[in-house]
Amino acid sequence: MTARLDDPEDRDAWTRPGAFEVAPGIHRMPLPLPNDGLRAVNVYALGDGDRLTLVDGGWAIEAAEVALRDALDHIGFGLEHVDRFLVTHVHRDHYTNAAIVRKRFGATVSLGAGERPSLDHLAARAEQGGDEEIEVAQVPMLREAGAGALADRLAAYHPPPIDPDEWAAPDEWLRDGQVIAVGRRRLAAIETPGHTSGHMVYHDPAGSLLFAGDHVLPQITPSIGFQPVRAISPLGDYLASLRLVRAMPDARLLPAHGPTTASVHERVDELLAHHAERLDLTLRALDTGAETAFEVAGQLTWTRRRRRLADMDLFNEMLAILETSAHLQVLAERGLVTCEIGDGVRRYRSA
Repeated sequence: MTARLDDPEDRDAWTRPGAFEVAPGIHRMPLPLPNDGLRAVNVYALGDGDRLTLVDGGWAIEAAEVALRDALDHIGFGLEHVDRFLVTHVHRDHYTNAAIVRKRFGATVSLGAGERPSLDHLAARAEQGGDEEIEVAQVPMLREAGAGALADRLAAYHPPPIDPDEWAAPDEWLRDGQVIAVGRRRLAAIETPGHTSGHMVYHDPAGSLLFAGDHVLPQITPSIGFQPVRAISPLGDYLASLRLVRAMPDARLLPAHGPTTASVHERVDELLAHHAERLDLTLRALDTGAETAFEVAGQLTWTRRRRRLADMDLFNEMLAILETSAHLQVLAERGLVTCEIGDGVRRYRSA
């Protein structure tokens, strides 16, 4: 049986396994994630006769494969019916399962061309037996942010080796504006850098649908610039991408994490307002005497629960500090703060 509705009263209802029809011939299939933060990722199945195109692939773990098989079975398909994956970006919870299914069943994988530097870096590290991408760009960025102790903790972390099969190159690098036919549907691949440098959304103008990946999320604010290869101004990129999507016709939001909602525009407006407020709070934190991104992040609260930086785990503390760095970079670009680098640490002051 195919479920049809998300429960607006339960924030976690969207994570329940199944196949949820969100538009004629399109089903949302939540796949589990092996962490305590985000609990699931939405994979969308688009029917084309007896074949399927999937938007995103999930994390390559056994539980996700089982959930995907079950969801496909509910709508009368199997993994062997998947022709293609349109992946929104190169994060593990979107790309790796697509690569593994492709290897086993012969589907093709498409990814935005802007993700090539990150994927090439991961593939090279996999060939060399390297560790996860977490230590590639983030350690020096944390040192620049004045978080040397956290950088040391992160540098000492040794996750399992990278599986080269999970990071094999896609069959197709998509370009901005490329139109992809899925049966009678025509999806436009739109570059929306910020969350990652090569993030793409897939727009179905005739159906008024936007497969938004992690660019626009209904319940949380997407992280900015967490990737193996450092971006110059990830928040600047992200805000420009939000304005780009806001200028497009409104559409139903089909996100990678969270329930579907009726309006992309409504959520984009909320995200733009959120970052405007965070930029203001970041600027005001400098007036307390904070100078580094680490110090500023310690003046702010985080998540909807208003947690303090010191109360967060290593991974989320890192994300918070790097997000603060991204906000300080945008303030500097706008001429509102000045930046000086001494002893490898960036220090900011109100202009």
